[in-house]
Amino acid sequence: MSTVRLLVGTKKGAFVLTSDGKREKWDVSGPHFAGWEMYHLKGSPVDPNRIYASQTSGWFGQIIQRSDDGGKTWCQPGTPPGETKGPDGMPKGESNKFVYDTSKETGAPLTTHQFYDGSQHPWEFKRVWHLEPSLSDPDTVYAGVEDAALFRSTNGGKTWEELSGLRGHGSGPNWQPGAGGMCLHTILLDPKNAGRIFVAISAAGAFRSNDGGKSWKPINKGLKSQYIPNPEAEVGHCVHRIAQPKSQPDLLYMQKHWDVLRSFDAGDTWTEVSGNLPTDFGFVIDVHAHEPETIYVVPLEPATRTCPGSAPAVWRSEDGGGSWKKLAQGLPKKESYFTVLRDAMDIDDLQSPALFFGTTTGQLWIGRDGGEKWECLFDALPPIHCVKVAVV
Repeated sequence: MSTVRLLVGTKKGAFVLTSDGKREKWDVSGPHFAGWEMYHLKGSPVDPNRIYASQTSGWFGQIIQRSDDGGKTWCQPGTPPGETKGPDGMPKGESNKFVYDTSKETGAPLTTHQFYDGSQHPWEFKRVWHLEPSLSDPDTVYAGVEDAALFRSTNGGKTWEELSGLRGHGSGPNWQPGAGGMCLHTILLDPKNAGRIFVAISAAGAFRSNDGGKSWKPINKGLKSQYIPNPEAEVGHCVHRIAQPKSQPDLLYMQKHWDVLRSFDAGDTWTEVSGNLPTDFGFVIDVHAHEPETIYVVPLEPATRTCPGSAPAVWRSEDGGGSWKKLAQGLPKKESYFTVLRDAMDIDDLQSPALFFGTTTGQLWIGRDGGEKWECLFDALPPIHCVKVAVV
């Protein structure tokens, strides 16, 4: 029988949960890296026991962790034994591995970007928001960071090189942080075209490369954002997440700061599909494992980042956003004031897939039968940043 593995990143450490294909009883390992913020964890599709994790702290810096045995043990790749802590015994960050490339002037300066007040501000590395393992090589992994940039490692996370063509394609100096900073939070690798990569940046927009990250194109036509000087500008849109069905990689879905959108042409053009949703604001959007037009979102009130009426619900569309159905059976009916963050929902690929989402108040939920019935697996975890599921 299949083993289902859940990777849960929280504000106070990481948890690894495993179950059989029935997904009824779960073994829990953790917290790993207790007390640290875990922004993202993800396993390699080539070697499921190879897991990469982003461990970060405002005091100690950024550390990349890697497991080669499904999360039982971890190492800091590229850090010699005995050097994982400083002289005072505190954890030693590895932030110096993420160094912005300022040597290539590819049409735009790579030294500064626009700041909140409109002035130019130096690029400053803060943390890794997203790790995306290669679809073909367990030693190759991509990292999306803040300030927004894309890095790649080809040696299992030991060293990192920036794919500076993204910042240097022409609009990089015009990128400006939103209220939550300026982060590259989504990386999609095309399963049918090895050279095609999609990324999303808050608050710059979505971008596509067709040559493995050397050159990039903004893909924001059709996006409208009323809070920027030019609502239909080429860049400057606060994209919260994009999703892609494996079977149809030209089909993309987007949850923007406002609006849910769809593209049939790999992002060249976008159309709003918010339809009858109670609010078009949210962070997550995901696609059914076997049905490319079945998508899920969690609408939130823009002002409070909580569910409308304090009653949480996942909404599902089975026609690519043409119409939406509320899925709330088993979820609290009132007085639940949580947020579901952009990487805190995922779907497994069993024959009858289950959905999982985590909340900023520490609940981990499973939705069976395509989200028709919800059950709380754990209700006292730290605030959840990330939920990733794999069948191994």
